[in-house]
Amino acid sequence: MNNDSRRARPVILGQNQYGKAENRVVKITRDGDTHHIKDLNVSVALSGDLDDVHYSGSNANCLPTDTTKNTCFAFAKEYGIESAEQYGIHLARHFVDSQPSIHRARIRIEEYAWERISASDSNSQFIGADEVKHSFVRKGQETRVAQITYSAEGDGQAHFEVLSGLKDLTVMNSTNSEFWGYIKDKYTTLKEDYDRILATSLSTWWRHNWTSDEQRMPHWEKSYEQAKKHILQAFVETYSLSLQQTLYQMGTRVLNNRGEIDEIRFSAPNKHHFRQDLSFCGLDNEAKDGAVYYAADRPYGLIEATILREGSEARIPVDMTNL
Repeated sequence: MNNDSRRARPVILGQNQYGKAENRVVKITRDGDTHHIKDLNVSVALSGDLDDVHYSGSNANCLPTDTTKNTCFAFAKEYGIESAEQYGIHLARHFVDSQPSIHRARIRIEEYAWERISASDSNSQFIGADEVKHSFVRKGQETRVAQITYSAEGDGQAHFEVLSGLKDLTVMNSTNSEFWGYIKDKYTTLKEDYDRILATSLSTWWRHNWTSDEQRMPHWEKSYEQAKKHILQAFVETYSLSLQQTLYQMGTRVLNNRGEIDEIRFSAPNKHHFRQDLSFCGLDNEAKDGAVYYAADRPYGLIEATILREGSEARIPVDMTNL
C-alpha cells in the first residue's frame, strides 16, 4: 500500500468532552453566629453535538468553559450546597436541560472536610470568646469524592448515575492479620507471616441505584457516613488472611446494610511494614513482644476489587482517575 492510499483513509472524531476542571468552590453558611463550611473542588465535563467545533472550529454549539466555571459558583450561592451529590445533580441537570447541544454532563467533586475548633476553658476575655462557632481546622482523615453523570441521549429519557466515595483513608491493624500459603518459586524471598501489620490507604467508589427523579432520592450525607462506618467496622472486625479478603468483607458489609448502593469498588495500596532485622546487635524483634518495623512507601502491592449486589451490572470504571 502506497502513501497516497493511506492518506485517503477517512478520519473521524471519537469520544470527546470539555469543561472547566478544578473549580475551588467554598460556601459559608451562616446560621446566626454558627457558621458551616462546604469546601469543594468541582470539575465539569460536557459532551454532545460538538463535531463542528472540532472539524471547522465553529463554536455555535459550544458553551464556554468560563461559563461552566461561573455556573459552579452561582449555583453554590443560589441553591446552597446541601451535599456534594445534591449540588452535582443540580449542575449536571442544568447543563444538559438548558443547552440543546449538550447531551451529557459529568460533574466530579472532591470535598474537603473541616471540623470546628472549640474555645479554651481559660475564660479568655476577647470578644466572643464564650461562643466561638466560626473557627475550623481541616480534617485529615480522607477526601470525600462524588461523580454525577446526567445523560439525555439515545432513548430520549434522562438518566443520572451517582457515584460517591472517598480517597486517602489510611487505616491500620497492628495484629489479626496473616499472610502465608502463597505460590513460591525460585524468585520468592518473602517469608510467611502469621502476625503482621495490615495497613492501606483506601480509595473507594460506590454506585447508588437512584437514577431518576421518579425514585426516592437517598439522604446523601447519611448514606456517605454510614457507608464509611461499615467499611471501617468491617476492617476492624475481619481477621485477615489477605487484603483481598478484607476488601470483600468491607464491600459485603456496605451492600448488606445500605440498600441504596448496588456496587462498590476498592483500590487499596499496601502500606508495607516489615519487621526490622536487629540480629546484628543481638536483639530479637518478634511481633508478639512488640516489634520495630520499617515502613516502605514503594514499591507497594496494589489490591483492587469490585463487589456487586447479585443481579447488578458492574458500571464503576476499573481505572477511576481525577481527570
